[in-house]
Amino acid sequence: MEYWQILLLICVGIFAGWINVMAGGGSLLTIPTMLFMDIPAPVANGTNRIAILAQNVTAVYAFFRNGFHDLKLSLSLSLAASFGALWGAWVGVFLQGVWFNRMLAVVMIIVIILMATEKKISPETANRQQPENVLMGHLLMVGAGFWGGMIQVGVGFILMPILHKVMGFDLVRVNMYKVAIILSFTIVALFVFASQLELIWWAGLGLALGNSIGGWYGAHSTIHKGEVWIKIVLYIVLTGFIIKLLFF
Repeated sequence: MEYWQILLLICVGIFAGWINVMAGGGSLLTIPTMLFMDIPAPVANGTNRIAILAQNVTAVYAFFRNGFHDLKLSLSLSLAASFGALWGAWVGVFLQGVWFNRMLAVVMIIVIILMATEKKISPETANRQQPENVLMGHLLMVGAGFWGGMIQVGVGFILMPILHKVMGFDLVRVNMYKVAIILSFTIVALFVFASQLELIWWAGLGLALGNSIGGWYGAHSTIHKGEVWIKIVLYIVLTGFIIKLLFF
């Protein structure tokens, strides 16, 4: 890769990390950017996991430092998701070309709809801490892990309803479990991709650096005012990516 490409990925990673904290969906920017650099879809898909791994290591540590951790349940949910991710990653290795672009475009459309129609969580339903429907939650984690292992993009939008709506956790613990689960199955998926493809490690490390910087700034931004603005930007960017992936 050229130096300017790595620099561009660092900049995109900063923006993506900021979006992940402010609104979510940073991989919706990083993977298409690599595709537009003529990086093959499976390689871009696998390389993106390097940044995801680094970002979630930092997030898990931050939760732990602030007293939010549950090793037993995090481990069991992670194992279920990792089992699905193992098979999903094998599919992702061979998912390329027009079918990868179409699937990515469909995911972007779904994410835009979900973001545009999401409802505010009431205080009465936002402070639950004890797990419910534990068996169902673990079964759904296998499917979420499969998607995360296969394509990663939008997996947070799948995990959050499982943890919040099905298992009944409050929103803080939803994010606590989410980052631990993504960290675990990302290790599995990265191993599969790295064993089957020649990943671009410098690109992944550039994204990882950018994600870390962007996440730090996002945590210090004004969430309430910033979220409205960042979603508008995200809608515009995603719409452009959808048009590019489907028609050009």
